[in-house]
Amino acid sequence: MPTQSEKASAFRALHARPGAFVIPNPWDAGTAKMLERLGFEALATTSSGYAFSTGRLDGQVGREKMLAHARVLVEATNLPVSADFENGYANDLAGVAETYRLAADAGLVGASIEDNSRAKDKPIYEIAEAAERVRAAVEAVRALPFPFTLTARAENYLVGINDLKDTIARLQAYQEAGADVLFAPCLTTREEIQAVVSSVDRPVNVIMFAPGVRFSLEELAALGVKRISIGSSLARAALGAFLRGAREIKAQGTFTFVDQAASGKEIGELLS
Repeated sequence: MPTQSEKASAFRALHARPGAFVIPNPWDAGTAKMLERLGFEALATTSSGYAFSTGRLDGQVGREKMLAHARVLVEATNLPVSADFENGYANDLAGVAETYRLAADAGLVGASIEDNSRAKDKPIYEIAEAAERVRAAVEAVRALPFPFTLTARAENYLVGINDLKDTIARLQAYQEAGADVLFAPCLTTREEIQAVVSSVDRPVNVIMFAPGVRFSLEELAALGVKRISIGSSLARAALGAFLRGAREIKAQGTFTFVDQAASGKEIGELLS
């Protein structure tokens, strides 16, 4: 099994090579193992996908449980694992820094920090405060003996603030604070993606999980995107199949959903 330092270097190298790569989001050890067997080169947690599996909603899983979940994924695979650590699970800068030191202790080689405050009256931190929070995380991971990749997220679009100018200004501030990768969830047009990519000099992550947004890997690479994540999409796709099957049984008393189920043999081969 590769060392944490080797995984960290391999993960960083994915962001430096030509083209774009996909970093899918498993939600348990089994899905992590299957994604590795399918040939993916790195994995990222999904905060909402994992929350659903525990009977909670996104944002309802605290730091300790998320760290434990991350460790499960790290131990299940030889691949580099990055984590969705929401807003750093802390209100103060010291707490933010501690979160990312603990991330490394859990075996992670990357993690994100977002500017979503989770406050109903003011869901996005002021840009100066958000940048300071990114800087605190950066300083913590720069003290590590390997290249931990920190992703800074501007959450405007995710909370319904469709302000591209402010989103770009935030990403530029997070770049200046030292973030390695920049990410603005919920961009849906070529023009928005191109504007973000052309406004920063760090690798840009784009997430493909919005209904109706169907860019291909090749198209996103051509726009200058470096990394493509899918968030909770695989988890929700699995839950969608589960719900369709359960509703068919309840409403119709039939079991045709079984025709679309993966076979035990296929699953066994991916897990062996």
